Amino acid sequence: MTTKENNIVLFPKTLDYYQIQLTVMLENERYGEAMAMLRFLMQCQGQEQKQYDEWNALLQWLEAAFPQYADSGAVTDAVEEEVSEVELARRHARFKQEQDAGYGNKLLRMAMDEPLSEQTILALEQLSYLELPEIDDALLRWITEREIHPLLQFRVLQTMRRRGTEGTIEIRRGDEQAEIDIETVPLQPGDFPESIMRILERVADQTEVHEPTLFYFAQELWSQFVMAVYGTKDYRSMLVEEDGMPDIWAAALHQTVSESLNGNNNEEETRAIYGITDALRFRFEQAYRSMRLFVAAGMNTP
Repeated sequence: MTTKENNIVLFPKTLDYYQIQLTVMLENERYGEAMAMLRFLMQCQGQEQKQYDEWNALLQWLEAAFPQYADSGAVTDAVEEEVSEVELARRHARFKQEQDAGYGNKLLRMAMDEPLSEQTILALEQLSYLELPEIDDALLRWITEREIHPLLQFRVLQTMRRRGTEGTIEIRRGDEQAEIDIETVPLQPGDFPESIMRILERVADQTEVHEPTLFYFAQELWSQFVMAVYGTKDYRSMLVEEDGMPDIWAAALHQTVSESLNGNNNEEETRAIYGITDALRFRFEQAYRSMRLFVAAGMNTP
């Protein structure tokens, strides 16, 4: 990481890592390192002004309350500490559990009963690290018995895998029943099959230089869509590298984003870019329809 003067942006996942690290430092009274971390975060771009104000207020309080630590610790010490993100998350969750015996139930209620949001996802991540058997039962009942948003479903599957759940379950995914092997659920973007990433690469080839904004949104939409359809017929068709399927999905992604950003309805032009012939048109329209329905549904839980 570099500084704000060098135009470095903190993205949400990276920010979560530093927030957890900062929390652990404060809980363990490592005030010098916490101050160094706050100074570093305040130099980074990409956050709302309210976030910088909160960091600054905390830093000023720490400097006033613990002046003896104001010059101890360095930015490199705070940022480059050799503790993995997973280990930090585990420590944080278990510390909270030790402080509050009902912490696990609170996280379950937040995940299961509140609208899909960043807080919902963070609650599920915390549930990954709590050693409470009742959590496994609650997650299994939730995902098999209730109708929930497909993105949230996928996050629950990830939580179940992190918790060591084994075997196959059958759940409703959209309009179909899907059989999911918990032990193979991807935990990181790089865990998805290469064929999934190659579809995005096809879009990059056509847009990255001349339409960088379109490609940025294509990346975001593809990531969300792949998680939402994981285990379905649409997902399985993405894994087929013959019969023009990679080009079909790339064209559907390109057209969906282009229409959303620019109101571009020139479907014929997009098909020509990706070599979608009349023989492939029906399958293209099926893929395109699936993506449009996903975008139209948004974050609304069924």
